[in-house]
Amino acid sequence: MKRSIYDKLISWKNDSKHKPLLLQGARQVGKTYLINEFGHKEYSNFIHLNFEQNPELSSLFQKELKPEKIIDNISLYLGQKITSDDTLIFFDEIQASPKALTSLKYFCEETPEFHIISAGSLLGVSVGKESSFPVGKVNFMKLYPMSFFEYLYAFGEKLLADTLISKTPVEPFIELIHEKLLSHLKLYLYLGGMPEVLQDYLDNKDINTVRKIQNEILEAYKRDFSKYTEKSQAIKTSELWNSIPYQLAKENKKFKFSDVRKKARATTFEQTIEWLRKAGLINVVYNISKPKLPLAGYADYSKFKIYLIDSGLLGAMLNLSSDIIIKPTDIFSEYNGAFIENFVASELISSEHKDLFYWTSKSDAEVDFIFQKGNNIYPLEVKSGFNRNIKSLRSYADKYKPKLIYRCSPRNFLQHDNFVNIPLYAVFSLRNMR
Repeated sequence: MKRSIYDKLISWKNDSKHKPLLLQGARQVGKTYLINEFGHKEYSNFIHLNFEQNPELSSLFQKELKPEKIIDNISLYLGQKITSDDTLIFFDEIQASPKALTSLKYFCEETPEFHIISAGSLLGVSVGKESSFPVGKVNFMKLYPMSFFEYLYAFGEKLLADTLISKTPVEPFIELIHEKLLSHLKLYLYLGGMPEVLQDYLDNKDINTVRKIQNEILEAYKRDFSKYTEKSQAIKTSELWNSIPYQLAKENKKFKFSDVRKKARATTFEQTIEWLRKAGLINVVYNISKPKLPLAGYADYSKFKIYLIDSGLLGAMLNLSSDIIIKPTDIFSEYNGAFIENFVASELISSEHKDLFYWTSKSDAEVDFIFQKGNNIYPLEVKSGFNRNIKSLRSYADKYKPKLIYRCSPRNFLQHDNFVNIPLYAVFSLRNMR
């Protein structure tokens, strides 16, 4: 299935100053499949070493970390001579071998002619360990669940996808096309963006199997809680993880530690949130009271919302029934719009909005997302239904006078003066809007 990041991998390959590449991303987002496809299509020789499946591979890095010696050891292990000529070496699940991770520093310094990509489900967690991480000696990329744009490609809607990704004028689609895109979006919200889930549905059209795969992915995440953290921390991680759907189902989605455990305080779960964030399993949206640049400098990190990386997994945790797909608008408003806000957060992150923020006033006004384009700051309010009320947006606009104010809803494209409505299926086209 086509992934947007593929073109970046091509650019990395062709960059004469490239460093070893670290591909980060949560488990099951398609890292191994992507690099296998890239390696076989773009190189004459492809070497794939998985340190989680074959723990003995770590012994190839135990005695010394000189790249020439490591390459010789790999050659002897595989029974083939490895050279740098049109060869890609893939260190998969590299977090299972700290010395292999450290070796990337020496590959960068001593043998930059080798093309090396490393990937791992818990790389974000491993990066914090100073003893093993090659600071400044690697390039980074992140892979997320498949976006709605990538879903359209996978489901044979290339023309629709290309039209959306390049769309700049705020000009409505004809109603037939608009409804077609909304139908696709409802299915996507249920399926989510995990490649295995989408591929299975494409192959079998079996919703029951889809839910089974989603639950298996959730179980794999829970096993990671125990495998990569101490027992006491694993318990806290499970508690917090299990509370997220409930927290999102509330009218006020601000995260409360007391909803995880009675009388719990921030200090009890701060480390847990950071672990889940670095593992790529959650998106955290922080509160700002003043929308000024840099946004991060005005964030209140004690106030935040937590969203899952994938709407399909959120639906599985809530045991959402599949008949909601064929209902006109139910999935948009289900659980107080939790799916829609979760979806928008994921789309913004995959569109390379590195950090997410929301705004609240001293009164009751709240804008769901605040984002930056160039030196401009824009508000984005998410509406799960067809309600035209934009009171919070107007409150924000009166106070800060942004060039444009955005609403994201099931409605078609619309612009009136400085107000712009973006259909939910076109969130990623915000990067094209002026």
